[in-house]
Amino acid sequence: MHRLFKFFEIGICLISYGYINAQTLKPLPAIRHNFIVVAHRGDHTHAPENTLKAFENAILDSADYVEIDLRTSLDSQLIIMHDASVDRMTDGKGFVKDMNLESLKKLRVQDKVHPERGEAAVATFKEVLQLCKGRINIYLDFKNAEPAVAYKEIIQSGMEKQVIVYINEEEQYYKWRKTAPDMPLMVSLPDHIRDVESMKNFLEKYQVEILDGDYDQYSVDMIRTVGQLGYLVVTDIQGMDEAPAKWNLAIEKGIRGLQTDHPKELIDYLSARGIR
Repeated sequence: MHRLFKFFEIGICLISYGYINAQTLKPLPAIRHNFIVVAHRGDHTHAPENTLKAFENAILDSADYVEIDLRTSLDSQLIIMHDASVDRMTDGKGFVKDMNLESLKKLRVQDKVHPERGEAAVATFKEVLQLCKGRINIYLDFKNAEPAVAYKEIIQSGMEKQVIVYINEEEQYYKWRKTAPDMPLMVSLPDHIRDVESMKNFLEKYQVEILDGDYDQYSVDMIRTVGQLGYLVVTDIQGMDEAPAKWNLAIEKGIRGLQTDHPKELIDYLSARGIR
């Protein structure tokens, strides 16, 4: 799903506050492969999404990143849950922000459409950091949390060189740049950007390291240009209609990073084609 954060709307404010300048792009986490594969909410083809089991599956698949969704509990604990409520993915009801960690840990995470994938506990950020350290990088979709709190846990785990942060709101950008100036940040291209010139104007204004967006938003020229400028592009291809035909369309454009709901299958496909 293409996220619609309109980052372009805050350009004047960013320039006024001095966040936009010609400084060097921040170093990105090291990877072992030529083509980046991001496991969307982990490999949840055999486990519920955003659980330690799903993340372990992605590690075993040899994915480069797990994408995780960060939220804050009532007692200020960081947990992993895509939705604001627990209704869809657990046996409970209510909003994460209204439940303490003890209550959240009593829930069973389950895919109600695919009960055969089993059950698991709600994962904390600390548990995910511990699991991933030295094994896989983290694509942190920053849903609802304080950067200072999240960064403290990242530092304590020794994972500061294995995390990128996806920005959803204007305030998050300010806070992350203040809290952790060297943290690589990622945003989606606004929907109206569909050509090289508008993309270059966007990149001249905003100090981020990684671009997201739907794979079909980018032209061949856009991918070539952004690569020449030194930015990383990791596009979304996950969804109900994800299939090898779509992977091939992205590859033909020159895209070398995809977020997928089927990491093992994508990796096998890339490997068979000698791309991985």
